[in-house]
Amino acid sequence: MSEIVISLIEFLKQFSYFGILLALCFEFVPAEVVLPLAGFWVFQGDFNYYLVVLAGTVGGTIGPLTLYALGRYGGRPMVLKYGKYFLVSQKQIDASDKFFEKYGSGVAFFARFLPVVRTAISIPCGMAKMNVWKFSIYTYLAMLPITAFYVYLGFKLGPHYKEAEEIFNSYALPLVLIILAGLIIFFTYKFISKRKSESI
Repeated sequence: MSEIVISLIEFLKQFSYFGILLALCFEFVPAEVVLPLAGFWVFQGDFNYYLVVLAGTVGGTIGPLTLYALGRYGGRPMVLKYGKYFLVSQKQIDASDKFFEKYGSGVAFFARFLPVVRTAISIPCGMAKMNVWKFSIYTYLAMLPITAFYVYLGFKLGPHYKEAEEIFNSYALPLVLIILAGLIIFFTYKFISKRKSESI
């Protein structure tokens, strides 16, 4: 299956950055394969790193909307019936459901960093009828660092770009904790600044 996917990505390469974007619009084409390979193309000098990250982030935001729509308009029965065509198993769906119930709409961001639920999390977001713009913004904000990191790994690993997924998974949790800490610091600063301005 992976060889078929790589052949498809190689075919889409002829469309330049739009080809990378398009590849990530298909949820059955794993970002874990596309992005390190695109990083390898950067290594070869065929593409610009920053434009690849931009194309990958946009494509990685559009793609999950497919599963979001399946969850929102089809409900669980349709998801269980057709999820396999998007390479989403019932185990992933069940794990995503529990994750969504526990953490709410914020999972549209944080779950993108977790191996088991990163793809399937779009489904419970859709089933819960989460605002589509909110879902898209959370997805974009998560996909930006993920895309940048995967492409960077593909670039640094060069011909060994296929090792990127294993390396990414080992850094995923620390990465999300750093981002979370940054967000907490930012919003705390904004809150304190607002209180100070109101007290003057």
